[in-house]
Amino acid sequence: MRVISLCPSNTEIMEFLELTDLLVGVDDFSDWPESVKTLPQLGPDLSINLDLVEELKPDLVLASLSVPGMEKNIEGLDARNIPYIVLNPQSLADIENDLITTANALYMPERGQEAAARFRSRLENIKQKAAGIGQRPKLYWEWWPKPVFTPGSINWLTEVSEAAGAENTFKDVELASVQTDWDDVKSRNPDYICVAWVGVRKQKVKKELVINRPGWEELEAVRNDRILILEEELYCRPSPRLLDGLEKLYHLIHN
Repeated sequence: MRVISLCPSNTEIMEFLELTDLLVGVDDFSDWPESVKTLPQLGPDLSINLDLVEELKPDLVLASLSVPGMEKNIEGLDARNIPYIVLNPQSLADIENDLITTANALYMPERGQEAAARFRSRLENIKQKAAGIGQRPKLYWEWWPKPVFTPGSINWLTEVSEAAGAENTFKDVELASVQTDWDDVKSRNPDYICVAWVGVRKQKVKKELVINRPGWEELEAVRNDRILILEEELYCRPSPRLLDGLEKLYHLIHN
């Protein structure tokens, strides 16, 4: 089968299924595994070139609704009668289910069941390690600095935090993404500051940009040098790579 992925998390689901070799085209932001960089790039996920998609004659397109504005991709696929499925995971359970859904759509149900079991096993392994931890540190996750965006309770990073033996400082806000400000963060006084700016490589994020915020020198996390500059691709994409991020986070905050 000829498969096209329209966002990085879908591409990464194909890799977890060990089916990357079926991909014949990807969006511009798909960058893992390394081999997909040699495939035809079809534009950024919000502006997919559907003429190119059609030219590649896919048997299946993995579409997404994870970012507002992606609806027009789906409308375009409908208009051209291109077969597709839509993945829009909001939780770790959704990601596990999407492994099954994708494999079923590719007529390889056993592959999906095996991958889902592998996903669940890795997740449970970390949860068991974290289960005996008494004092759970409070984590402030920063997705964007100005305006400040952080995940709320309806978000996979709240689950990742808990699985790692910690808690999301903003888990009390019933939203997927919370717009807040530096004073609100300061009032919550997190034990760790976890910086993963969407679309920004870790190497470009400087710790000084966080430390020098007004009044933040008083924060527990700043005083104890507990500022974690993290790979956004391991925390900001709803894909199985969140498990890599979870395992890394567990070791960073408990070792």
